[in-house]
Parts: sequence; C-alpha cells; structure tokens
Amino acid sequence: MVLTKTPICNFGEKPHSFELKDVSEKTYNFKDLVGEKGTLIMFICNHCPYVKAVIKDIVHDADKLKNLNINTIAVMSNDTKNYPDDSFENMIKFSKINKFNFPYLFDETQEIAKKYGAVCTPDFFGYNDNLELQYRGRIRELKDLKPVSTGESDLFNAMKMIAETGRGPQKQIPSMGCNIKWFK
Repeated sequence: MVLTKTPICNFGEKPHSFELKDVSEKTYNFKDLVGEKGTLIMFICNHCPYVKAVIKDIVHDADKLKNLNINTIAVMSNDTKNYPDDSFENMIKFSKINKFNFPYLFDETQEIAKKYGAVCTPDFFGYNDNLELQYRGRIRELKDLKPVSTGESDLFNAMKMIAETGRGPQKQIPSMGCNIKWFK
C-alpha cells in the first residue's frame, strides 16, 4: 500500500464518457448516469483500508445526495489479477454487504481511471449540472483510519454547494488512500 493524495481540483474540467459493467451485470453509459444538479464519480475498491474506513459515509452521503438530484457513480479500476480481493465477484459481495445505492462499475482495462487521472482509492470527482469539475477533495478527516468528527462530510457539503450554486469550494483538502493498483 502506497499512501497517495489527490491533486488539486482542475476546476471546469469535463468528465470522460464511458461504458462499463455494473455489479448487477448491466452495462451503463456515462450519459445514463448524469444527475440533474450534479454528478459524483468516485474511484474506490474493495480492499483498501481507507475506503473501508469511510464506506458507510460514502453510502450515507450518496443517499442524501439523491435528495439534491445528484447521482453517484463508483468505479473500481484496480488490477484484479494481482489484487484478487478486488475481483468482480468480490465487488458484488462488497456492494451487497455495504448496501450500495449507486452503480458500482468495473473498469477492467483501467482506461477510465487513466482518462480521469484517478490516483488513489477513494478519489472523488464532483461535477456540476454543466458537467464541470468542481470538487476533488476528501470525504472527511481520518485519524488512524477512523473519522475524526461526525456530522456532514466535506464531500457532502461540497456537493450540496455545487447543487445550489454550480460552484465548489475554493479550499479543498485532498483525498488520500491507497494508490490505484495499475497493471504491471
């Protein structure tokens, strides 16, 4: 595990289209998943301790974001040959155990993670209704892989701001987690 931090937000950057298989075996196109007031794309995986530390917050926030007309999409891009905990079968289990209320997509070729410039899990990309990147920060502060505070997360507050104003916060604290496991 290599601890990696996300780069600062490249405000206004457009998302990349994709067509990926979900854990339900359904194939989704990016256009089918865009939210009316915003879209959150996150790169996560099953085995990363940083993802595991915030997965309940992720699911909770995604549920609350639906009420703001923001859709959430999760993408798993890790090398499953060398990291079998992230296999498609384990993605299905992980999504069921954690009661995912959003698509969990398999980026089998890692093409989508590369297009987005994803670097770690979790890595969050928050877009406004014009599909302009407005957030590339953390979900919340962790200490020893435990949330430091309760209440609304940095991610939720940023996405709420995006839904209401079309703009994300200027000050953003990078997300950090395990580096994406690229093919060798």
